[in-house]
Amino acid sequence: MESNLVQFDLVSPERLLVSEAYDMVVVPGSEGDFGVLPRHAPMIATLRPGVIDIYENGVISERLFVAGGFAEVTPERLTVLAEEAIPLSDIDSDATKTRLKTAKEAFEAADTDAARAEAEAEVGIAEAMLAAIAKMDGVRH
Repeated sequence: MESNLVQFDLVSPERLLVSEAYDMVVVPGSEGDFGVLPRHAPMIATLRPGVIDIYENGVISERLFVAGGFAEVTPERLTVLAEEAIPLSDIDSDATKTRLKTAKEAFEAADTDAARAEAEAEVGIAEAMLAAIAKMDGVRH
């Protein structure tokens, strides 16, 4: 019997964060968000900083922020290798604002292309985090 669920594994450098089967998972691909359902065509995609939405029974049951990484999709499974991943509800607004300020200062102080690129990526991650929690706060009210 074919399953109506897709296995979702989310791995960060620190640990395996999620390993469950869900109705659908929507991932922030670098070319745009894409949903993964059972029997999806195989693909590999890069991820941009953004939110993974996990669906159970037709509604979002969990939202996770990823700082980027890769997604591998097979007909049975979605595996995300994330540079950094955190439940959206665990993101602290003040800490993220501090992270953004620090990243902008690092960008201004960067004296090499590599340092500038690293700081620019960090600015993008912090801005995406702030946008994600602002959107979540808008949904809560």
